[in-house]
Amino acid sequence: MSQPAIPLTEQEQNQLVKQIGRAMLPALPPAWQRVRAEYRAAGRHIEVDLAFAGPDGQWWPVRPPMDVVQLFGQLRAGMYQADRGTWLSAVYEIEAPAAFSVDFNAEDEPHWRNAPPVIGFQDELRTFPRLDERIPEWLRQRLGLPPLPTPPPAEPEPDEPGRHAQPAQHAQPDGDLRTAHVYDGRDEAGRPVVNRQAIDHQLAEALLTYLEGAPVVLAARNLDVDEFIPGDQDVPLNFRTDGAWIWAGAVPHYLRKHGLPPEPDLVEHIVARGFQLGEVDEATRERAVALITGG
Repeated sequence: MSQPAIPLTEQEQNQLVKQIGRAMLPALPPAWQRVRAEYRAAGRHIEVDLAFAGPDGQWWPVRPPMDVVQLFGQLRAGMYQADRGTWLSAVYEIEAPAAFSVDFNAEDEPHWRNAPPVIGFQDELRTFPRLDERIPEWLRQRLGLPPLPTPPPAEPEPDEPGRHAQPAQHAQPDGDLRTAHVYDGRDEAGRPVVNRQAIDHQLAEALLTYLEGAPVVLAARNLDVDEFIPGDQDVPLNFRTDGAWIWAGAVPHYLRKHGLPPEPDLVEHIVARGFQLGEVDEATRERAVALITGG
């Protein structure tokens, strides 16, 4: 079994992500407004698509530079987690002049141009081993592996006399963590669109206390560009969770700076909790990170 590359630190991952973005630029014309790169891999089977949109919004494919392909491969290897594998596909989007986002997918089957042969998936597990229970069903089928057995339902434990109540720990069943939308969409020019009811100052302050008080589960040292004032680069690049919702640092930042309320369902959730944060257990924090990174 081959050994994966040494894992990258979070700072090294962030540096590689920036290098990938810079490596795309030589393939683009001066008037580009948006660019999108898709990377898909299984073992030694690799697919990379690169396209840009100009001022008219029309998308045009271009040949991805070899540096982009190689740097994506380095990032994929460096984000390997023991027993969990690494991501299988990534979508990297840049919006001029400097806003960008990267989404990683480690569980769902990528949308292949040409599906890899079985040996490609075998190479994937040899290079990036996963625990058996971490192999998704579609990959098991590709490899001819039997499905995982269905675990028996857990029996509830009877209450024990004299047991003292423990502090509440907010956790949700697998898949029930919700991610808050920073805004409601984009217009034809790619600018953020917001359609939310304004909130008063008192409610805003209570929401900020809650949103900024929840534990950080993922963070970067650098700051992102303000999508409403592109000349400002002051948006925290972090994610927090209260055990039920996940939100980006942009959510409280835009509320404080621009008066932009969080999405209504998140506001309703916080109000229903009486603006009280509970403990978030480690398993829920890890699940939140996995949802954010696609791990």
